[in-house]
Amino acid sequence: MESDRSMGEAAAATSEAPDNFDGLRSLLLSRHDAMPKRLKQLAAFALQHPEDVAFGTVAGIAEHAGVQPSTLVRFAKSLGYDGFSHLQQIFRDRLRERFPDYRERLRGLRDAEGHHVHAVSLLEGFTNAAAVSLERMQASVRPEELSRAIETLAKADTVYLLGARRVFPVIAYCAYAFGKLGMRAILIDHVGQLGPEQLAIATKRDAVLAISFTPYAPVTADLAAAAAQRNVPVVAITDSAFSPLVTNADVWLEVAEADFGAFRSLSASFALAMALAVGTAEKRAEG
Repeated sequence: MESDRSMGEAAAATSEAPDNFDGLRSLLLSRHDAMPKRLKQLAAFALQHPEDVAFGTVAGIAEHAGVQPSTLVRFAKSLGYDGFSHLQQIFRDRLRERFPDYRERLRGLRDAEGHHVHAVSLLEGFTNAAAVSLERMQASVRPEELSRAIETLAKADTVYLLGARRVFPVIAYCAYAFGKLGMRAILIDHVGQLGPEQLAIATKRDAVLAISFTPYAPVTADLAAAAAQRNVPVVAITDSAFSPLVTNADVWLEVAEADFGAFRSLSASFALAMALAVGTAEKRAEG
């Protein structure tokens, strides 16, 4: 049986590997019934969790999919790829296609709405995306993890705030809210590439609040990792168990924002940031 399976996978590997996600998905679906059990299990995981496959390590993906790490390599080669990293690139390319540059997003909205994008349609679309984001966040943020995050921040002498690019408005709001609530917080704005120096004085008596979503900002992940290496507690808000922030976080909260025309909402992120700020102030008031 093992010999037959190996021969089947070797034959499959002779076909040309798909160079895009849609082609890969079609190939997996067409071969589903003929796949060995573990490859079938991994194929199902990959299609259900493409973002996780895009950014996960071999060991991490294997653990979450319930297979051995060697299965990922075998899976990739059975589909015609040189190895798992070659296959993983297809999943990363898919993310770039999902989040095109802003001119392409506007062009997509015009194609969907006609030559003129009506303001009412935009408002309705973004409102619906915000509502979906808030509903998802209520389901994904577990009360015990939220309590742990608040306790971690409340114990800190100083909260260092990390967030770049799209989520910078959220982390900047946190700086405003923490200050108004009487808590010492420092916004790491990374001006002049000075983020490492801005965070260098943080100690284990402080805490870091870091926010990043797909595609993750490298500077946020790198600074959070540097803080964790110095035993500074890290609270993360991110969108997947495979986010680079999760590895270094003492506690992390999951937020998956919905999008309209590839423009993602920030509604759930702002709501969670407000809950953390006010919850931390209340925790401190309790003594």
